[in-house]
Amino acid sequence: MFKKTVLGLTTGALFLTAGSALAATYQFDKQGQHAFIEFRIQHLGYSWVYGSFKDFDGSFTYDEKDPAKDKVEVTIKTGSIDTNHAERDKHIRGGDFLNAAKFPEAKFVSTAVKKEGETYKITGDFTLNGVTKPITLDAKLMGEGKDPWGGYRAGFEAQGNIKLKDFNIKSDLGPKSQEAELLISVEGVQNK
Repeated sequence: MFKKTVLGLTTGALFLTAGSALAATYQFDKQGQHAFIEFRIQHLGYSWVYGSFKDFDGSFTYDEKDPAKDKVEVTIKTGSIDTNHAERDKHIRGGDFLNAAKFPEAKFVSTAVKKEGETYKITGDFTLNGVTKPITLDAKLMGEGKDPWGGYRAGFEAQGNIKLKDFNIKSDLGPKSQEAELLISVEGVQNK
């Protein structure tokens, strides 16, 4: 009887451990600077303007066996925009674009995750400039595993587009400048 009880408890503990390893929550590695939110948008159709947001945070839940359980949440400080040009950044923070003083944060909260081949389709509500609209990001798992400091990490890269007019951005730089392309690369440290 004792052996059966110990065996049952051990088996139960293994299943609990295996289950928790499948669905795990990861915090963006901001301290190590292993997370980036970047964008590019055409300028008048003649060139690209590249930029990034320097201040953001987020987390994701990743379940290899059941992507429907996956979740992503990201908060971006809109005033942290950096296009490598101070005057342009000041203009983009203003009323023609991001309204950073009035809306200091942009936010993405996933509502569904589906896996299609190697690509994760992450649909969610994106709030920017006081407007919330659904967008879909295409993400790929870059890798996962133990790190040298005793933790466990997973990294993803995601891409998507947003239409500026959908988010009440009225400044018009021509027909080729209506959408911004997003590139998000994050490495997350598993919560213990």
